[in-house]
Amino acid sequence: MRPYTLKQLSTFIEVAKEKSVSKAAENLYVTQPAISMQIKQLEDIFGLALIEPIGRNIQLTAAGQDFLTHATHAISQLKDLESVILGYLDLGRGHITLGIVSTTKYFVPMLLVEFQKIFPGIRFTLRIDNRENIISMLTRNEVDMVIMGRMPKDMDLESIPFVTNPMAIVATPRHALSRRKNIDLSALADETFVVRESGSGTRQAMEKIFQDKGISINAAMEMPSNETIKQAVMAGMSLGFLSLRTVRNEIASGHIAVLDVAGLPLVGHWYLTHHSNKKLSPAAKGFKEFVLQQGKALIETWA
Repeated sequence: MRPYTLKQLSTFIEVAKEKSVSKAAENLYVTQPAISMQIKQLEDIFGLALIEPIGRNIQLTAAGQDFLTHATHAISQLKDLESVILGYLDLGRGHITLGIVSTTKYFVPMLLVEFQKIFPGIRFTLRIDNRENIISMLTRNEVDMVIMGRMPKDMDLESIPFVTNPMAIVATPRHALSRRKNIDLSALADETFVVRESGSGTRQAMEKIFQDKGISINAAMEMPSNETIKQAVMAGMSLGFLSLRTVRNEIASGHIAVLDVAGLPLVGHWYLTHHSNKKLSPAAKGFKEFVLQQGKALIETWA
């Protein structure tokens, strides 16, 4: 079999991600014929089609899907190699791909800023998504480490908690329940909620609380972000269930009230997580040590 190049692998991954030769060409700053040539060379090497046209877009063949999985893993391993070697040259250099669940975006950028004050030469690629998709990235080894809540039990991971994640039911201060004390969860059975999308860790935590009490959630609307839920709650649309670290400013300003529900807030933790056998670069090791030593104190003053 003829050798293939990293450029060909990277080109194929970009095409697969965008599902478009033209968008891949735009992202890689090359012409569409150059992209098509790289893909054709790969297909000629392996003797089968990896992509097929669907209208103006493309989709992967079955072989292309398998090729994407292994190509992504190979590129990730090579990035690990690069980071490790650079780390031996200078701990202040390197690149970290960090995956975070969307709720943590309220404090992770601050952690990165503080870390880069110490190591300004270390670069980050930040991948933000819901819990389900972040776990998928971790499974495919597309990220060096992740910051998320509850850990999947079917993966060999090293997960270390570094700060609490209190979650509670919130409402507009105009809501009648905002003035009641020690509310039983059953009193909320007839209330409507704006909820996070399926795959969200916050949504899963909320569903478990209600299921444990045998109460159905009356979802008025599903929303893909904490920010839109906050706006809906402040407008008086419905109640919400959120990490209190996402609404600190709104609570302080009197725009959102935390309902005094018996058994809440539910206090979970945020974890720094990576594969147990992951060979972290010196830069990644430095960031891990920074988060575990300083993360809690920094976050407590921020969110």
